[in-house]
Amino acid sequence: MAGKKKSKRKKTKAPRRPFRWVAKWFLRLSAVWLAVSLLWITAYAMINPPGSIYIAQEYARLGKIKRDWVDLEDIAPVMARSIVAAEDANFCNHWGFDMVAIRAAIADGGSRGASSLSQQTVKNAFLWQGRNWVRKALETMMTPMTELIWSKRRLLEVYMNLAEFDEGVFGVKAAAQHYFGTAPESISAVQAARLAAILPSPKSRSASKPAEFVRRRAANILDGAKTIRKDGRSACFED
Repeated sequence: MAGKKKSKRKKTKAPRRPFRWVAKWFLRLSAVWLAVSLLWITAYAMINPPGSIYIAQEYARLGKIKRDWVDLEDIAPVMARSIVAAEDANFCNHWGFDMVAIRAAIADGGSRGASSLSQQTVKNAFLWQGRNWVRKALETMMTPMTELIWSKRRLLEVYMNLAEFDEGVFGVKAAAQHYFGTAPESISAVQAARLAAILPSPKSRSASKPAEFVRRRAANILDGAKTIRKDGRSACFED
């Protein structure tokens, strides 16, 4: 009918679902982060890391640093064994997390560290220093990914080239020259044990003028390095 007005239907708006929107973007960002992380980790499996966030911070603070990359085959084998004996004796037997050490730390009330060498390498190569849940969460997610892509030799090689051994001194090559005036391939068993003994507090300890605590710790590391070689726990990174 001409006189009848056409009835207008009300358009009903779709209900807003903010949680779905947040979840969608969270998944998208997670996928991007995962892809970037995998590419970064894969790149560092073949390319030596140029540094780290912490090394850049120390360079900005001090104006200079000592650091030269050295391949694992050019480091005295006893140095690698000493690092593993000091920091993560079960390095060859886990997939990134030492569950035995974690359970022991929990039983001890959290007063001891339980980070594996793999976790420390991930933190040094990709993340930043300090204790906060964001960094720890990223470290926890990136460690198995790194273990999957890198060999144990590569993990140890990167660790020994990024670790801090004194203020502004990074890596085994710079540390060997700084403390003992020697090359990394010429480090003795005692020198290796003392370098490992000053970790993870190199700014308050000295490898060349060791206090009693460092001497005792170095003696234990010396024995530990021999033990892991004898029982096969160094097989994953030895030639």
